[in-house]
Amino acid sequence: MNELIPLLATLVLLVLLLVPFFIVIGALFPQRVLKTQANIDLMPGRAFTVGLVNFLFFFAIALVLFILADKTDGLLKGLLTIPALLIAGLLSIGLCLGLAGVVNLVGERVAPGQSAWQRSLWGTLLLGLACVVPLVGWFLVLPYAGWVGIGGLVIGLFQPSRPVLPKE
Repeated sequence: MNELIPLLATLVLLVLLLVPFFIVIGALFPQRVLKTQANIDLMPGRAFTVGLVNFLFFFAIALVLFILADKTDGLLKGLLTIPALLIAGLLSIGLCLGLAGVVNLVGERVAPGQSAWQRSLWGTLLLGLACVVPLVGWFLVLPYAGWVGIGGLVIGLFQPSRPVLPKE
């Protein structure tokens, strides 16, 4: 029981640290985040499927490259590690942008009358705390939010460019 309270305090602190991260992501890439949010809102099932397939495909490629790089030496190790790191980095970037869209969508549904940064605040806090819930949050909410976010981002990358207007 003594270890539980510091662990929960640490998790809540980490969720609080995500708030400025997602506000900054939304401020630096407003059109991409709004397009991702719109895709998640309009077609959540398709976004989930596209995100799951893309994540598993690229994760498997990166994992195989890392494993092969671990088994080799010299120049071949570097030639295998560089693409693996590139793929892992692109997956991380996609996850960050996708989760920013999910956070904005949650914030918009929970606090529709608030300003954009307040919606990001509420969306981050609620999604982060939902993902911290043991078992259900770890194995259902977090993967769903990540995969639907990646899917919304990927769908938005291949859609024709139409202006997405924020709901104010």
